[in-house]
Amino acid sequence: MPDNPNNPKYTISSAANLLQISVHTMRMYEREGLILPHKKESGQRLYSDMDIERIKCIRHTINEDKINIEGIRRILALIPCWAIVHCSISDRERCVAFGSLNKPCWMINHKNNFCEGRECRECEVYQSFGTCESIKNKLKALLP
Repeated sequence: MPDNPNNPKYTISSAANLLQISVHTMRMYEREGLILPHKKESGQRLYSDMDIERIKCIRHTINEDKINIEGIRRILALIPCWAIVHCSISDRERCVAFGSLNKPCWMINHKNNFCEGRECRECEVYQSFGTCESIKNKLKALLP
């Protein structure tokens, strides 16, 4: 049986070692809304292979493409989440993420709309943007 790439299996220190970055950097990416780690009831963060790929994309974007964290967050804020999860017009009108230009939808506290009570980490929007090439491919798929 193949391993699910979204299964949490790395502690924060193991993931940081694997990526050759500091634990502090991992926490900063989380604080900045670029990554949503799995969290145990104890609060311990766990990372999956998909998370590792997402962080590699972030690192590449920062180091090779010279886009800073704020720039990455603003690019992610432009993702048309409403088109991916098929929100109604009334849900869009009540959704802070619909008008946000500086935070991706998974950083927004969803109240009184389609996403209320949903787990952002498991949402198709967040899951669709795990690698650098997946962003462009998902956006192409949304075109008529």
